[in-house]
Amino acid sequence: MVGKVRLARDLGRVGFEASILLQNAVEAAIITRMAGIPIRLGYDTDARRLLLTHAVRTIPEIKKVHQTGYYLHLLREAGLPAKTGALHLTLDKSHRSRAMKILQNRGVAPDDRIVGLNPSAAFGSAKQWFPHRFADAANQIQTQFNTRTLIFGGPADRELGSRIARLVKKSPVDLSGQTTLSEAMALIDRCSLFITNDSGLMHVAAALNKPLVAIFGSTNPVTTGPFSSNSRVIQSRVACSPCLKPVCQKIQKECMVQIDTEQVVRAAGEML
Repeated sequence: MVGKVRLARDLGRVGFEASILLQNAVEAAIITRMAGIPIRLGYDTDARRLLLTHAVRTIPEIKKVHQTGYYLHLLREAGLPAKTGALHLTLDKSHRSRAMKILQNRGVAPDDRIVGLNPSAAFGSAKQWFPHRFADAANQIQTQFNTRTLIFGGPADRELGSRIARLVKKSPVDLSGQTTLSEAMALIDRCSLFITNDSGLMHVAAALNKPLVAIFGSTNPVTTGPFSSNSRVIQSRVACSPCLKPVCQKIQKECMVQIDTEQVVRAAGEML
C-alpha cells in the first residue's frame, strides 16, 4: 500500500509535479518514468511496481465495482481527496446555440420531442446491437410518443447511420460524422431520451443526466455501465456474457440476439 504520509510529503517536495496513471498498461509507467516525472502513482498491474514511485496494490474486490470506484480507490489509497458523487458535465452556451442551429437547419422544431440513437461503439462490433432493431425501436417509439429521431456517430459510422436512417419511417436526422464532439454533446442534451450501446456517448448522456437506455452485450454494466440513476440497462443473461471481447467468437452475437426490440421500446416508454 502507498504510504499516505510519504506521498503528501513527496508531493510538497516536488511542487506537485506528479502523474496519476489511470491507464493500467506498463507502457504508461515507462513513458512517465522516461519523461522524468518525479511522482508516479498507479496500480501495481502489468508488472509496473518498480516503475512507479507510489504503487497501489490491486485487490480482487476493486475489480468488481464500477470504474469510477476503481479509480477513486486509487486516489484514496494515496491519501488524496476523492469524493463519490454524481457525474456532471457543463456545456458552453456557444455549443448549445450551435446545436439548436443544426436542428433548425434539419427541420427539427424547438418543441419537438427528440430520441437519440447511438448505434456505434468504438471497442468493437460485439458491443453493437443490430441496426435494424435500432430502426424498429425508433419507429415504434415515434408512433407511440410522437418523437423525432436523431442518429449519432463518428466519421467511421456514416454508412451505419445512413442504413438506419433509410429504415426509420418518420423524417430521421442522421448526424453520423457531421458533428464535432462538443456539438454532439449539446445535441444529446437536447434529447428527451438517448438509446445507446456501451460507448463514450453513453457516458456523456449519463453525465448530462439525460433519460438513458443502455444496451449491453459483451461488456459488463457493473463496471462500465452508465453512472446515472436516470438510466436503464438492458442485458441478456447468456453463459458467455460478459466476454469482454471486441468481436464475437461465436457464429452470432447471442447476447445481442436475445435483446429484442420490445424490451428496448418498453424501457424507453418507462423513461419517457
